[in-house]
Amino acid sequence: METTTLIAFIAAAALVAVVLFYLRGERGRAGATAADMARLAESAEKLSAAQSELAGRMQQAQSGMDQRLETLTKRLGDGLSAQTEKTGETLKGIHERLAVIDAAQKNITNLSEQVVGLQDILSNKQARGAFGEVRLQDLVQDCLPATAFDLQVTLSNRTKADCLIKLPNPPGSIVVDAKFPLEAYLALQEATDDGARKRASTALRSDVLKHVKDIAERYVIPGETAEWALLFLPSEAIYAELHANFLAVIDEAHRLRVAIVSPNTMWGVLNTIRALLRDVRLREQAHLIQGEVHKILEDIDRLNQRVTKLQRHFDQAGDDIREIRISSEKIVSRGERIEDMELEEESPVTELAPPDRAGDAG
Repeated sequence: METTTLIAFIAAAALVAVVLFYLRGERGRAGATAADMARLAESAEKLSAAQSELAGRMQQAQSGMDQRLETLTKRLGDGLSAQTEKTGETLKGIHERLAVIDAAQKNITNLSEQVVGLQDILSNKQARGAFGEVRLQDLVQDCLPATAFDLQVTLSNRTKADCLIKLPNPPGSIVVDAKFPLEAYLALQEATDDGARKRASTALRSDVLKHVKDIAERYVIPGETAEWALLFLPSEAIYAELHANFLAVIDEAHRLRVAIVSPNTMWGVLNTIRALLRDVRLREQAHLIQGEVHKILEDIDRLNQRVTKLQRHFDQAGDDIREIRISSEKIVSRGERIEDMELEEESPVTELAPPDRAGDAG
């Protein structure tokens, strides 16, 4: 609307300019009439009024435009401020998440290094054996007192056992040996066809049976160890695989008096042994406990005798107090009798009755 008003104002100004030019051109003409001059003057006044109105509208439009621009500027400023604040919060959240991601990345890197280290350990047969021995050692030390076991013990047949749990006869000391047949198990898990799976199963069966036979021959010594021994597998997965798909191996181990245990089952066995050791210690100390109980009963008997003696003293003291009260009551009674007597000058003196000897005896 402001553009239309501006165009109209320009057209009116141009018209006024044309009229003025015309008046200048016709000023010298003699044929100009007064009526024409009046009309021209009226037109000039209208044009002036229109110009004034247009100027007012232009000023009003300019004022409205300024207000709108100011409102728009304020809105834009508020929007930019809010957007800047939101952007700052978003960037802060992104920074925090990046920090968390960075920490998680570091943990993943450390875990990857540890996994690589564990793979290096498990890929080496000697290191894998040491891993099983350390796992067994940690379990035994957590569950049993230090006096109940020995580690890396050399037996009478010059074989070295990973752990010897010392128990009285029967059953006798139990030998625990750690074995870790990992290669055959991994080959079984990675087998992609029946032939590879069969070869891996045969290898795993052979490895476990070899370990079982070695333990039965080396660590079951009559008169020195128990009649059976433990084969410790530091892997729950291998233990579960044997009990799920190699029951013949488990039966053969039982026939040779070798029990195959995993970390979880070993924990249960060790806690059972700890309870057994506690019962054995209680039986060993039973005679001492009975002696102490007999002494306690003697002390109780002496205490009863002394309490009885003290009670007799209390009874004698009670009798003495009662006799003292009787004597004091008699003295008070005689004093009252003396006080009640009326003494007269001419009255004959009468002799008081002799005291009651029987009463005084009390």
